Amino acid sequence: MLIIRQATVDDIDAITEIYNEAILTTTATFDIEPKTSEDRVQWFKSHGERYPILVAEYDEAVVGWACLSRWRPRAAYDGTAETSFYVQQQHRGQGIGRKLKQAIIDEAQRIGFHTLIAGVAEGSEASLHLNKSFGFEIVGTFQQVGHKFGKLLDVTYLQKFLNHDRAVVDSSWSMRRAATHRAERTTSDVFLSQSSITLLIRRRPESARYSIVEGFVECEPRA
Repeated sequence: MLIIRQATVDDIDAITEIYNEAILTTTATFDIEPKTSEDRVQWFKSHGERYPILVAEYDEAVVGWACLSRWRPRAAYDGTAETSFYVQQQHRGQGIGRKLKQAIIDEAQRIGFHTLIAGVAEGSEASLHLNKSFGFEIVGTFQQVGHKFGKLLDVTYLQKFLNHDRAVVDSSWSMRRAATHRAERTTSDVFLSQSSITLLIRRRPESARYSIVEGFVECEPRA
């Protein structure tokens, strides 16, 4: 029986093995050197609740995985995520990739993303077809942007909208930006990174209380 579930740290070895297989035998990723489990621990921690990782488990073994990733590091892109999925070679062609794709889209809708991006490299026609079957539409192709297996490769990008209501999206993003502006008025430097939130506060009123809400810093006067 196939089960799709949230990944845990105990899945990292299996996730790494599947990813390394893709690195060495496919153009599904432009990494060219295998990763260690230690490398993937940091990658795993960087995802957090907003960018979930799912695994497909068959007969108590992880045979595939999918994830949402930050599309770009700048805050204005927060409503957009990139999708990825990988299936162990011996289990491809059994519908596992399709179930992972559906599950990660469902997660993106639950979290509240506005749109999803999928990048498909030349030579990954099955992935291109699968993305199209889920309503992803081609928005453009970058030519010869990758080099793997001795060949220059194009990458086609596809996009799927989850929420077409611009008013709702604009309102949500405006509230997030307002929280950011409130923090900026009382801090000299705020650094946000994918793996952690690091605050360097050089000047702050002693009567202020700081809190982190969905990746943003808010400052409130103490009572």
